[in-house]
Amino acid sequence: MEEIEEPDELDELSDEIETPSDDSVDTSKFLTNDNPYIKSMFPVFFINRKLKILYANEASKNLLHGFRNLAGQYLTDLFGKFFDLDDIRQIRETILKGTNGYSWKGEVKIKSREMATIQTKLYLFPLNPDSKDPEEFTVMFDDVTEENRQLLRSVFMSLLEASKLKDNDTGKHITRVNHYSRRLAKELYNKTDYERIDADFIDNIGFLASMHDVGKIGTPDDILNKEGPLSDWEWTVMQEHTKNGAFILSTYPNPMAKEIALSHHERWNGSGYPFKLEGDMIPLAARIVSIADVYDALRMRRSYKPAIDHPKTVEKIMESKSTQFDPALLEVFYHIAEEFNDLYQTNQDKD
Repeated sequence: MEEIEEPDELDELSDEIETPSDDSVDTSKFLTNDNPYIKSMFPVFFINRKLKILYANEASKNLLHGFRNLAGQYLTDLFGKFFDLDDIRQIRETILKGTNGYSWKGEVKIKSREMATIQTKLYLFPLNPDSKDPEEFTVMFDDVTEENRQLLRSVFMSLLEASKLKDNDTGKHITRVNHYSRRLAKELYNKTDYERIDADFIDNIGFLASMHDVGKIGTPDDILNKEGPLSDWEWTVMQEHTKNGAFILSTYPNPMAKEIALSHHERWNGSGYPFKLEGDMIPLAARIVSIADVYDALRMRRSYKPAIDHPKTVEKIMESKSTQFDPALLEVFYHIAEEFNDLYQTNQDKD
């Protein structure tokens, strides 16, 4: 669902729920050993008519680990911005007027900086099904995040596998680039200048980094696999793989995919391609993948070059500070460079 941008309207809806000022509830009446929801594998809240969370079982705490102290807070305060406004209205109608037998179902995407987006089906119904005018309600979450993610990513993985058939000298390159990019993003997560990096960013770059060269599926084989240097016109054709990749990934729901494919060969000083972007004009995800891609390319033995060891690779990359790479990112890379070496060793190509 789209995030809501009218917090004032949410406040108005909350004010419309007319309930006694004292909303304290004796929870012992439903926190009993025979209540099947207490130890349920499904995440469950119990709420009252003011949408105050009276109880959250362990499964819900595990699912919503990015939100602390669930019990005692209000459903709309915690998750209101993730609901469509019409859904909030329908929930209010359900609780106050008994619409559909005091029951409601819908879908919602929930996230926090610490927690990657989860996509859930949500069900609301009376805690006591025999009550004609219920005061407490059960809210049950059905997490469908993984199945939806796998469905989406499997489609694009097929494109990636097709591109690997074109460039068959890469081995586990894309796997390692995923690992490097994810590790660098995780390190940036704790830096004060990178608040935009959240759990979603880390999860996405850990998959989408592998798609950086998917546009090579449109590069002629004789150019892609040529031994020795490319001529000027061949190099011009080769550079088109960035635009081709951006076009292929334009349908991916996260713009990071297109940004990486299009801009991972841009350079900090503006001498890269395809558009000669410079500095912060280059998307952050592309700047991260650029370092990961070059590190691995230097480490690999290819048909046209020998492999370079880890110390020499780090030295060569650091020499490109402020020219090819973001200098701030390189400082972070240098701090964790040994972990890049560990990832390379763990995921080496088989001879």
